[in-house]
Amino acid sequence: MNRQIEQLRDMIEGARRIVVFTGAGISTESGIPDYRSPGTGTWEKMKPIYFQEFLASPAARREAWRRRFESDATMRAAEPNRGHRAIARLVREGKVRDVITQNIDGLHQASGVPEAQVIELHGNTTYATCLACGLRHEIADIHAAFAQTDAVPDCRGCGGLLKTATVSFGQAMPQEPMRRAREAVLAADLCLVLGSSLLVYPAAGFPEMAKRNGAGLVIVNRQETGLDDIADLVLHAGIGEVLGGAVGVN
Repeated sequence: MNRQIEQLRDMIEGARRIVVFTGAGISTESGIPDYRSPGTGTWEKMKPIYFQEFLASPAARREAWRRRFESDATMRAAEPNRGHRAIARLVREGKVRDVITQNIDGLHQASGVPEAQVIELHGNTTYATCLACGLRHEIADIHAAFAQTDAVPDCRGCGGLLKTATVSFGQAMPQEPMRRAREAVLAADLCLVLGSSLLVYPAAGFPEMAKRNGAGLVIVNRQETGLDDIADLVLHAGIGEVLGGAVGVN
C-alpha cells in the first residue's frame, strides 16, 4: 500500500491539471450513508421516488420531504474528512482546477473548495428550489412549516412546487454541469476517481472520457469498479488514508 501511495504522490506531482471525480465513498467517511452498498444501502431499505411520481402525487412529495427531514441530523453532523481536506489542498495549490461530484451534501464546499470549482452533477440537498421559478428556499424554513402543517409549503415567490435541489430518478440531468464536466475532463492530464462505483451513467462516463483523451486515470474505491481494467493505478482502500497520505494531509 505504501508503494502505491508513493506512486500516487508521484503522479500528482507530475500532473499539470488534475480533475477530481468523487462519489458516495468519500462521504461515507464523513458518516453519510450511501445508496448502493449491499446490506447497508438506502435503496435496499426504501425504493426511490421518481420525479414524475413526485410531480403527480402529493403523498409522494410528502414522503420525499419526510425522508429528507429524517436525514437532517446526519447531514448537519457530517463534516469534511481527510479526503475532502486533501482535495481542498490540491485546489489551493492549483493542481486541481475542477472537482466533479456525484454527491449532494456540499462537503467539498465546506472543506474550502470554492463553489465555482465544484461541479455538482446530481445537485445539492442542502437547500431547495422551486420547480417553476427556480427561487432558492432554505431547508430549515421548509422543515418548520412542515412540522406545523404536515405539508410542504409552496414557493413564496410564485406558488410552485418545492424540491430539494437534487436530480431525482427520471429527472433530466442538468445540462450546464454536464457541459462543464466534459470540458474539465478533456482539459485534464490526470483524473482522480475517489469513492465511486462508476455504475451511474452518464456521470460515470467522464472518467472514461478523460482516459480515452490521454489523461492518466487513478481509482481509489473500496470495491472494484467497471473501469479498474483501464486505470493506471487502482487502490481498493479508504480515500482519506490514500489521498491524505499522498498529499500530506492528516
